[in-house]
Amino acid sequence: MSIKDLREKQARITAEARERLDLINAETDEARAAELEAAHDKAMAEFDKIEGQIQREQKLSDMEARMNAGDPRRPRGDNLEQRGGDQGVMPEYREVFAKAVCGPLDNLTAEEREVLKRGAAEFRAQTTTGGSGSAGGYTVPTELMQQIEIAMKAHGPMYDEDVCTVITTSSGNPLKLPTVDDTAVDAEKHTEATALTDDGGKDVTFGQRSLDAYAYDTEFVRWSWELDTDSIFSMESLLGGLLGERLGRIANRELTIGDGTGDPNGVVTGSTVGKTSASATAITADEVIDLVHSVDPAYRQNPKVRFMFNDATLAVLRKLKDGDGNYLWQMGNVQAGVPGTLLGYRYSINQAMASIPAAASASRVMLFGDFGKYYVRKVGSPIIGVMRERFWPDLGIAGLIRFDGEIAQPAAIKHLITAAT
Repeated sequence: MSIKDLREKQARITAEARERLDLINAETDEARAAELEAAHDKAMAEFDKIEGQIQREQKLSDMEARMNAGDPRRPRGDNLEQRGGDQGVMPEYREVFAKAVCGPLDNLTAEEREVLKRGAAEFRAQTTTGGSGSAGGYTVPTELMQQIEIAMKAHGPMYDEDVCTVITTSSGNPLKLPTVDDTAVDAEKHTEATALTDDGGKDVTFGQRSLDAYAYDTEFVRWSWELDTDSIFSMESLLGGLLGERLGRIANRELTIGDGTGDPNGVVTGSTVGKTSASATAITADEVIDLVHSVDPAYRQNPKVRFMFNDATLAVLRKLKDGDGNYLWQMGNVQAGVPGTLLGYRYSINQAMASIPAAASASRVMLFGDFGKYYVRKVGSPIIGVMRERFWPDLGIAGLIRFDGEIAQPAAIKHLITAAT
């Protein structure tokens, strides 16, 4: 089934689910209401299942497009003619390395010697001391790095520059972010011929946030030479993608709930309270509206303003209506790629957040505000290193990432917290 067909099926499911919920009113008996709600939950589960299928289809389509594009490291066009046309593609590094280890170097062809030279140019130091090749590793090709970025965005919104303000630096030196909050200070009425007050009582007070560079790693994953040669898949690409997802999960989690001590100050941790729900296990439509209006209108007009919550919380929000009987959640247009909205605002699903109704009491289950005021500092790009010589004849792969996060203005992002029991 095509992605278009799947989107159309989602639209039908949503329309039917909405019709069922519209049948629930004050006159609906309890058994019938329970039956309609159960049918609605089943429909929404099907909707989410289709969404996962769409994402898998899209990912497979992207992978096939990359594979069909060919390997940029291999000669083509004029290069093939210069090499004799029939000589084929350049051999892979691991094949040449095995041949070099098992036999005299004189047996290597000119192309194989060139592959060894290219491999040597891909060394990356894993420590700041020592210069021998055995202390370094080989990075995977550039196309794998692009897959890592895609995987990271799929696992949470906090590493995404479309959600937060992202600053990328080449080094990890502390990055200072000056701040100022002058919103509580006003000018005063001036009386003619009266000297202006100059007692320092209304001097501007500046602050400072620090964006550091916390490092995280995946540890080494080793696989055998036999598996590498026998598998139908490229183990480097497969494992590299999985490690990229691990880096994505840790980045999103720390940028969400990190406590700021030895790790980033997560957006949930750094936010301020906007609304406390009356219940420890549920939220109401009025409480969501109150959360929105707890954020100053100046922030609500900015381009990166949005809600953020767990997917289980979204399932609850889909059923909420305002005082006029209108649903807070609107589907948007799935066929045109227009995202759903809540009270007219966009939202992001963040699985690192606590959820309703499974959350413990006094849990921050929802955020709202200008996420452009949350700064994510990336140090370069995530690195995936493949180690061949160290584990020879087997291979090992590991990933590293450095980042930090800080909210510049706590008043810009507010949270809804459930009642304490």
